[in-house]
Amino acid sequence: MSIFTGRSELFGIACAIGAWFMFSLNDVGIKLLSGDYPLHQIVWVRALVGITVTLSILLPLEGGYRQLKTPFLKMHLLRGLCVVLANMMFFTGLATISLPEASALFFVAPLFITALSVIFLKERVGIWRWMAVAVGLAGVIVMLRPGTSAFKYAALLPLLAAAAYAMLQVLTRKIGMQEKASVMAFYIQFVFVIVCTVFGLLFGDGRYADPSNPSIDFLFRAWAIPTTLDMGIMFGLGLSSGVGGYLISQAYRICEAALIAPFEYLALVLAIVWGITLWGEWPDLVAWIGIVMIFSSGLFVFWREVVLDKKFVVKHPMPRNR
Repeated sequence: MSIFTGRSELFGIACAIGAWFMFSLNDVGIKLLSGDYPLHQIVWVRALVGITVTLSILLPLEGGYRQLKTPFLKMHLLRGLCVVLANMMFFTGLATISLPEASALFFVAPLFITALSVIFLKERVGIWRWMAVAVGLAGVIVMLRPGTSAFKYAALLPLLAAAAYAMLQVLTRKIGMQEKASVMAFYIQFVFVIVCTVFGLLFGDGRYADPSNPSIDFLFRAWAIPTTLDMGIMFGLGLSSGVGGYLISQAYRICEAALIAPFEYLALVLAIVWGITLWGEWPDLVAWIGIVMIFSSGLFVFWREVVLDKKFVVKHPMPRNR
């Protein structure tokens, strides 16, 4: 029997919040390591740790290894490729632009998710929810200040990452009621290991590295032997990635994508906090206006669905183990 018996959308929202806290720790750790190691080496170690956590803890809690035999193998591999693309593009951009900037750009993803959930999943989205997401997108634009010197071409990478991430979550909704979150997390980590291994074999000698371009250098830098501290950070990335991937899969299995999406704005707030505490990056007045708009849109959706309606409508309860 699964250890999770709660079937309300509140549980799904809690999973989303926990997941994005874990993912924010990943962002911080990878940015800290981006000046010394190639991205595919960092992600390779992270994925090995994540897949170990999934196999040793998460899968046994949800029915055992027999769950890995699935009729949705192609869908799992496609999801894995989506999240690999999202991660690689986001973190490559992170080597050039600040964490708050990259996070803000990435937060067009909830808008993509909302639109795709209507088109592909036939989910109903009310006008108030559309308006709240639009306000959040406007807040992102305010933070980025397009057309000014603050804009960088590397900022396009987190934007493309957002599109790949949105498709990942739509695919999660298509198979989420038939598959356990631990199974979905396993196949994502599996694809990471395969892709990063191939990438390392092809480009791990650093012959395509370009020190004059931080993003290209981060992507193609030669592999290096980590220090004890850096290896500890890499292992920590694996733990947070495994837990975060599991939680976000749970969230999108339980709830409508359009309900969960606005709560991902929490990651932008965390990015600002990490930027201030670790790198001394204090947002200016315009940036704070954007943050308030983005954060308020997420809170409004929560208020609209919970306080106003005074109930959680469970349309997609968690499945029992089979």
